[in-house]
Amino acid sequence: MDENRLQDIVLRWAQTRVLVVGDFVLDRRLQIDPARIERSEETGLPVHQVVAVTTAPGAAGHVAAVLRALGSAVVTLGVIGDDGDGYELRRSLRALGIDERAMVVAADRYTATSIHPVNQSATALSYDLERLDIRSRSPLAPSTTAALIERLRSLVMQVHAVIVVDRIPDEECGAVTPRLRLEIADLAARRTDVWFLAHSRWRTGLFRNVMVVPNARECVRAVYASDSDYPPLALVGQAAEQLRRRTGKPVIVTLGLRGMLVVRDDGMTHIPAIPVTGPINAVGAHDSVLAAVTVALCAGATLDEAVQAGNLAAAAAMRSGVTGGLVPDQIVALWRAYHKC
Repeated sequence: MDENRLQDIVLRWAQTRVLVVGDFVLDRRLQIDPARIERSEETGLPVHQVVAVTTAPGAAGHVAAVLRALGSAVVTLGVIGDDGDGYELRRSLRALGIDERAMVVAADRYTATSIHPVNQSATALSYDLERLDIRSRSPLAPSTTAALIERLRSLVMQVHAVIVVDRIPDEECGAVTPRLRLEIADLAARRTDVWFLAHSRWRTGLFRNVMVVPNARECVRAVYASDSDYPPLALVGQAAEQLRRRTGKPVIVTLGLRGMLVVRDDGMTHIPAIPVTGPINAVGAHDSVLAAVTVALCAGATLDEAVQAGNLAAAAAMRSGVTGGLVPDQIVALWRAYHKC
Protein backbone atom coordinates (compact mmCIF):
# COMPACT_ATOMS: atom_id res chain seq x y z
CA MET A 1 0.00 0.00 0.00
CA ASP A 2 1.49 3.34 -1.03
CA GLU A 3 0.74 6.76 0.47
CA ASN A 4 -1.88 7.70 -2.12
CA ARG A 5 -3.78 4.49 -1.47
CA LEU A 6 -3.61 5.04 2.30
CA GLN A 7 -4.85 8.62 1.97
CA ASP A 8 -7.73 7.46 -0.23
CA ILE A 9 -8.77 4.88 2.38
CA VAL A 10 -8.42 7.35 5.26
CA LEU A 11 -10.52 9.97 3.48
CA ARG A 12 -13.39 7.50 3.19
CA TRP A 13 -13.48 6.85 6.93
CA ALA A 14 -15.71 9.89 7.36
CA GLN A 15 -18.32 8.15 5.18
CA THR A 16 -18.56 5.07 7.40
CA ARG A 17 -21.09 4.28 10.09
CA VAL A 18 -20.29 1.65 12.73
CA LEU A 19 -22.36 0.04 15.48
CA VAL A 20 -20.48 -0.89 18.67
CA VAL A 21 -22.36 -3.45 20.74
CA GLY A 22 -21.27 -4.97 24.04
CA ASP A 23 -19.89 -4.04 27.43
CA PHE A 24 -19.68 -0.30 28.13
CA VAL A 25 -17.80 0.89 31.19
CA LEU A 26 -17.46 4.31 32.80
CA ASP A 27 -13.79 4.96 33.58
CA ARG A 28 -13.52 7.36 36.53
CA ARG A 29 -10.06 8.67 37.49
CA LEU A 30 -9.60 10.15 40.94
CA GLN A 31 -6.53 12.37 41.38
CA ILE A 32 -5.31 12.12 44.98
CA ASP A 33 -2.96 14.70 46.49
CA PRO A 34 -0.82 12.91 49.13
CA ALA A 35 0.17 16.25 50.65
CA ARG A 36 -3.45 16.83 51.69
CA ILE A 37 -4.00 13.55 53.53
CA GLU A 38 -6.19 13.79 56.63
CA ARG A 39 -7.09 11.36 59.42
CA SER A 40 -10.59 10.28 60.36
CA GLU A 41 -11.68 11.44 63.78
CA GLU A 42 -13.96 8.40 64.09
CA THR A 43 -11.66 5.56 62.95
CA GLY A 44 -8.17 7.03 62.99
CA LEU A 45 -7.67 5.77 59.43
CA PRO A 46 -6.11 7.91 56.68
CA VAL A 47 -8.54 9.95 54.57
CA HIS A 48 -7.19 10.49 51.06
CA GLN A 49 -8.22 13.74 49.42
CA VAL A 50 -9.44 13.71 45.82
CA VAL A 51 -8.59 17.01 44.14
CA ALA A 52 -9.76 16.24 40.58
CA VAL A 53 -12.14 13.77 38.90
CA THR A 54 -12.26 12.87 35.21
CA THR A 55 -14.54 10.42 33.42
CA ALA A 56 -14.34 8.73 30.02
CA PRO A 57 -16.04 5.85 28.21
CA GLY A 58 -14.17 2.57 28.67
CA ALA A 59 -14.22 -0.96 27.16
CA ALA A 60 -16.75 -0.82 24.28
CA GLY A 61 -17.03 2.91 24.96
CA HIS A 62 -13.33 3.35 24.30
CA VAL A 63 -13.59 1.50 20.99
CA ALA A 64 -16.45 3.84 20.09
CA ALA A 65 -14.32 6.86 21.06
CA VAL A 66 -11.45 5.75 18.82
CA LEU A 67 -13.83 5.14 15.91
CA ARG A 68 -15.23 8.63 16.33
CA ALA A 69 -11.74 10.15 16.47
CA LEU A 70 -10.93 8.38 13.19
CA GLY A 71 -13.92 10.10 11.57
CA SER A 72 -16.60 7.40 11.58
CA ALA A 73 -20.17 7.98 12.67
CA VAL A 74 -20.77 5.72 15.68
CA VAL A 75 -23.85 4.18 17.27
CA THR A 76 -23.66 2.33 20.60
CA LEU A 77 -25.74 -0.54 21.98
CA GLY A 78 -25.20 -1.90 25.47
CA VAL A 79 -26.73 -2.11 28.94
CA ILE A 80 -26.44 0.53 31.64
CA GLY A 81 -28.12 1.00 34.99
CA ASP A 82 -30.70 3.61 35.87
CA ASP A 83 -28.12 5.43 37.96
CA GLY A 84 -25.75 8.38 38.05
CA ASP A 85 -22.88 6.46 36.48
CA GLY A 86 -25.16 5.55 33.56
CA TYR A 87 -25.97 9.23 33.13
CA GLU A 88 -22.27 10.13 33.19
CA LEU A 89 -21.43 7.41 30.66
CA ARG A 90 -24.08 8.56 28.22
CA ARG A 91 -23.03 12.18 28.67
CA SER A 92 -19.39 11.22 27.96
CA LEU A 93 -20.42 9.42 24.77
CA ARG A 94 -22.56 12.35 23.61
CA ALA A 95 -19.71 14.78 24.25
CA LEU A 96 -17.64 12.81 21.73
CA GLY A 97 -20.38 13.01 19.09
CA ILE A 98 -21.45 9.38 19.55
CA ASP A 99 -25.11 8.35 19.16
CA GLU A 100 -25.97 6.61 22.47
CA ARG A 101 -29.76 6.70 22.18
CA ALA A 102 -30.08 2.94 21.62
CA MET A 103 -28.51 2.02 24.97
CA VAL A 104 -30.76 -0.23 27.08
CA VAL A 105 -31.41 1.07 30.59
CA ALA A 106 -32.03 -1.72 33.11
CA ALA A 107 -33.15 -0.69 36.60
CA ASP A 108 -31.88 -3.97 38.08
CA ARG A 109 -28.28 -3.43 36.90
CA TYR A 110 -25.34 -1.33 37.97
CA THR A 111 -23.64 0.69 35.28
CA ALA A 112 -20.24 -1.00 34.95
CA THR A 113 -17.71 1.45 36.41
CA SER A 114 -13.95 1.28 36.94
CA ILE A 115 -12.55 3.68 39.52
CA HIS A 116 -8.85 4.47 39.09
CA PRO A 117 -7.30 6.30 42.08
CA VAL A 118 -4.06 8.04 41.03
CA ASN A 119 -1.51 9.35 43.53
CA GLN A 120 -0.56 12.71 42.01
CA SER A 121 2.35 14.41 43.77
CA ALA A 122 3.92 17.74 42.86
CA THR A 123 7.36 16.41 43.80
CA ALA A 124 7.29 12.80 42.56
CA LEU A 125 6.03 10.69 39.68
CA SER A 126 2.33 9.86 39.77
CA TYR A 127 1.28 6.24 40.08
CA ASP A 128 -1.95 4.25 40.00
CA LEU A 129 -3.37 2.77 43.18
CA GLU A 130 -5.56 -0.35 43.33
CA ARG A 131 -8.53 -0.13 40.96
CA LEU A 132 -12.14 -0.53 42.13
CA ASP A 133 -14.65 -2.21 39.79
CA ILE A 134 -18.42 -1.92 40.08
CA ARG A 135 -20.61 -4.22 37.99
CA SER A 136 -23.63 -6.50 38.33
CA ARG A 137 -22.70 -10.06 39.30
CA SER A 138 -25.99 -11.73 38.33
CA PRO A 139 -27.00 -12.99 34.85
CA LEU A 140 -28.62 -10.51 32.51
CA ALA A 141 -32.43 -10.75 32.57
CA PRO A 142 -33.95 -12.44 29.48
CA SER A 143 -36.09 -9.34 28.87
CA THR A 144 -32.94 -7.17 28.74
CA THR A 145 -31.29 -9.50 26.23
CA ALA A 146 -34.51 -9.45 24.18
CA ALA A 147 -34.41 -5.65 24.11
CA LEU A 148 -30.77 -5.75 22.95
CA ILE A 149 -31.62 -8.18 20.15
CA GLU A 150 -34.60 -6.15 18.99
CA ARG A 151 -32.50 -2.99 18.74
CA LEU A 152 -29.60 -4.84 17.13
CA ARG A 153 -31.85 -6.15 14.36
CA SER A 154 -33.00 -2.63 13.60
CA LEU A 155 -29.59 -0.95 13.81
CA VAL A 156 -27.71 -3.48 11.67
CA MET A 157 -29.67 -2.21 8.67
CA GLN A 158 -28.26 1.30 9.20
CA VAL A 159 -24.51 0.62 9.45
CA HIS A 160 -21.53 -0.61 7.44
CA ALA A 161 -20.02 -2.62 10.28
CA VAL A 162 -20.75 -4.08 13.70
CA ILE A 163 -18.04 -4.38 16.35
CA VAL A 164 -18.80 -6.69 19.28
CA VAL A 165 -16.85 -5.96 22.49
CA ASP A 166 -17.12 -8.68 25.17
CA ARG A 167 -15.18 -7.57 28.27
CA ILE A 168 -17.08 -8.79 31.36
CA PRO A 169 -15.39 -11.95 32.72
CA ASP A 170 -18.50 -13.39 34.43
CA GLU A 171 -20.47 -15.64 32.05
CA GLU A 172 -23.87 -14.17 31.09
CA CYS A 173 -23.38 -11.12 33.34
CA GLY A 174 -22.37 -8.78 30.51
CA ALA A 175 -24.26 -7.67 27.42
CA VAL A 176 -22.81 -10.40 25.18
CA THR A 177 -24.77 -13.41 26.40
CA PRO A 178 -24.93 -16.76 24.56
CA ARG A 179 -28.32 -15.72 23.18
CA LEU A 180 -26.91 -12.47 21.81
CA ARG A 181 -23.90 -14.31 20.29
CA LEU A 182 -26.30 -16.64 18.44
CA GLU A 183 -28.21 -13.65 17.10
CA ILE A 184 -24.97 -11.98 15.97
CA ALA A 185 -23.89 -15.20 14.22
CA ASP A 186 -27.22 -15.38 12.42
CA LEU A 187 -27.15 -11.72 11.37
CA ALA A 188 -23.55 -12.03 10.18
CA ALA A 189 -24.45 -15.03 8.02
CA ARG A 190 -27.40 -13.22 6.44
CA ARG A 191 -26.03 -9.66 6.17
CA THR A 192 -23.01 -10.20 3.95
CA ASP A 193 -22.99 -6.47 3.13
CA VAL A 194 -22.04 -5.63 6.72
CA TRP A 195 -18.64 -6.30 8.32
CA PHE A 196 -18.81 -8.11 11.68
CA LEU A 197 -15.76 -8.08 13.98
CA ALA A 198 -15.46 -9.13 17.61
CA HIS A 199 -13.05 -8.87 20.49
CA SER A 200 -13.58 -11.00 23.59
CA ARG A 201 -11.21 -11.34 26.52
CA TRP A 202 -12.53 -14.72 27.70
CA ARG A 203 -14.82 -16.21 25.03
CA THR A 204 -13.13 -15.71 21.66
CA GLY A 205 -13.71 -19.33 20.69
CA LEU A 206 -17.50 -19.08 21.01
CA PHE A 207 -18.10 -16.65 18.13
CA ARG A 208 -19.28 -17.83 14.72
CA ASN A 209 -19.48 -16.09 11.31
CA VAL A 210 -17.58 -13.03 12.56
CA MET A 211 -13.95 -11.95 12.26
CA VAL A 212 -12.39 -12.27 15.70
CA VAL A 213 -9.48 -10.00 16.68
CA PRO A 214 -7.79 -11.46 19.79
CA ASN A 215 -4.33 -10.76 21.12
CA ALA A 216 -1.84 -13.64 21.20
CA ARG A 217 -2.70 -14.68 24.76
CA GLU A 218 -6.47 -14.64 24.10
CA CYS A 219 -6.01 -16.57 20.86
CA VAL A 220 -4.09 -19.43 22.47
CA ARG A 221 -6.35 -19.48 25.55
CA ALA A 222 -9.45 -19.82 23.35
CA VAL A 223 -8.18 -23.02 21.73
CA TYR A 224 -5.78 -24.70 24.14
CA ALA A 225 -6.93 -23.34 27.53
CA SER A 226 -3.30 -22.34 28.06
CA ASP A 227 -2.56 -18.97 29.64
CA SER A 228 0.83 -17.49 28.69
CA ASP A 229 1.73 -13.82 28.42
CA TYR A 230 4.08 -14.41 25.46
CA PRO A 231 3.14 -17.62 23.64
CA PRO A 232 5.42 -18.72 20.77
CA LEU A 233 4.42 -17.40 17.35
CA ALA A 234 4.06 -20.95 15.98
CA LEU A 235 1.54 -21.82 18.71
CA VAL A 236 -0.37 -18.58 18.07
CA GLY A 237 -0.57 -19.45 14.38
CA GLN A 238 -1.91 -22.93 15.12
CA ALA A 239 -4.55 -21.55 17.48
CA ALA A 240 -5.54 -18.85 14.98
CA GLU A 241 -6.04 -21.48 12.27
CA GLN A 242 -8.34 -23.42 14.61
CA LEU A 243 -10.31 -20.23 15.31
CA ARG A 244 -10.61 -19.56 11.58
CA ARG A 245 -12.16 -22.98 11.08
CA ARG A 246 -14.60 -22.40 13.93
CA THR A 247 -15.67 -18.91 12.91
CA GLY A 248 -15.60 -19.47 9.16
CA LYS A 249 -13.93 -16.06 8.80
CA PRO A 250 -10.37 -14.70 8.72
CA VAL A 251 -8.70 -14.18 12.09
CA ILE A 252 -6.50 -11.22 13.02
CA VAL A 253 -4.19 -11.67 16.01
CA THR A 254 -2.44 -8.67 17.55
CA LEU A 255 1.11 -9.43 18.66
CA GLY A 256 2.10 -6.17 20.34
CA LEU A 257 5.51 -5.00 19.15
CA ARG A 258 5.70 -8.04 16.87
CA GLY A 259 2.89 -6.74 14.66
CA MET A 260 -0.12 -8.82 13.59
CA LEU A 261 -0.92 -12.24 12.23
CA VAL A 262 -3.63 -12.63 9.57
CA VAL A 263 -5.04 -16.11 8.96
CA ARG A 264 -7.32 -16.78 5.97
CA ASP A 265 -8.44 -19.93 4.22
CA ASP A 266 -5.59 -19.48 1.72
CA GLY A 267 -2.81 -19.13 4.29
CA MET A 268 -1.21 -17.03 6.99
CA THR A 269 0.56 -13.66 6.80
CA HIS A 270 2.71 -12.01 9.46
CA ILE A 271 2.61 -8.21 9.13
CA PRO A 272 5.40 -6.57 11.18
CA ALA A 273 4.66 -3.71 13.54
CA ILE A 274 5.57 -0.10 12.83
CA PRO A 275 8.58 0.70 15.06
CA VAL A 276 7.84 3.19 17.82
CA THR A 277 10.65 5.16 19.47
CA GLY A 278 10.69 7.10 22.71
CA PRO A 279 8.24 6.69 25.58
CA ILE A 280 5.24 4.51 24.70
CA ASN A 281 1.92 3.71 26.31
CA ALA A 282 0.40 0.47 25.02
CA VAL A 283 -2.88 0.83 26.96
CA GLY A 284 -5.73 0.90 24.47
CA ALA A 285 -3.59 0.05 21.43
CA HIS A 286 -5.70 -3.04 20.73
CA ASP A 287 -8.84 -0.88 20.63
CA SER A 288 -7.11 1.35 18.07
CA VAL A 289 -6.33 -1.70 15.91
CA LEU A 290 -9.92 -2.92 16.10
CA ALA A 291 -11.32 0.48 15.16
CA ALA A 292 -8.87 1.20 12.33
CA VAL A 293 -9.19 -2.26 10.75
CA THR A 294 -12.98 -1.92 10.79
CA VAL A 295 -13.21 1.52 9.18
CA ALA A 296 -10.54 0.57 6.62
CA LEU A 297 -12.57 -2.48 5.56
CA CYS A 298 -15.69 -0.31 5.33
CA ALA A 299 -13.72 2.12 3.15
CA GLY A 300 -12.88 -0.59 0.62
CA ALA A 301 -9.45 -1.71 1.83
CA THR A 302 -8.30 -5.27 1.35
CA LEU A 303 -7.74 -7.28 4.51
CA ASP A 304 -3.96 -6.81 4.32
CA GLU A 305 -4.39 -3.06 3.76
CA ALA A 306 -6.79 -2.86 6.70
CA VAL A 307 -4.30 -4.64 8.95
CA GLN A 308 -1.56 -2.24 7.85
CA ALA A 309 -3.86 0.63 8.82
CA GLY A 310 -4.40 -1.10 12.16
CA ASN A 311 -0.64 -1.34 12.71
CA LEU A 312 -0.29 2.37 11.98
CA ALA A 313 -3.14 3.24 14.34
CA ALA A 314 -1.60 1.16 17.14
CA ALA A 315 1.79 2.79 16.67
CA ALA A 316 0.30 6.29 16.61
CA ALA A 317 -1.74 5.53 19.75
CA MET A 318 1.26 4.11 21.63
CA ARG A 319 3.42 7.06 20.71
CA SER A 320 0.87 9.70 21.66
CA GLY A 321 -0.33 7.85 24.74
CA VAL A 322 -3.81 9.28 24.12
CA THR A 323 -5.76 6.75 22.08
CA GLY A 324 -8.98 8.73 22.25
CA GLY A 325 -7.13 11.60 20.55
CA LEU A 326 -6.01 9.51 17.59
CA VAL A 327 -6.77 11.29 14.30
CA PRO A 328 -6.38 10.18 10.66
CA ASP A 329 -3.64 12.72 9.97
CA GLN A 330 -1.42 11.04 12.58
CA ILE A 331 -1.71 7.74 10.73
CA VAL A 332 -0.74 9.21 7.37
CA ALA A 333 2.12 11.19 8.95
CA LEU A 334 3.43 8.06 10.65
CA TRP A 335 3.32 6.11 7.36
CA ARG A 336 5.28 8.92 5.68
CA ALA A 337 7.89 9.06 8.45
CA TYR A 338 8.31 5.28 8.51
CA HIS A 339 8.77 4.94 4.74
CA LYS A 340 11.28 7.81 4.59
CA CYS A 341 13.57 6.04 7.06
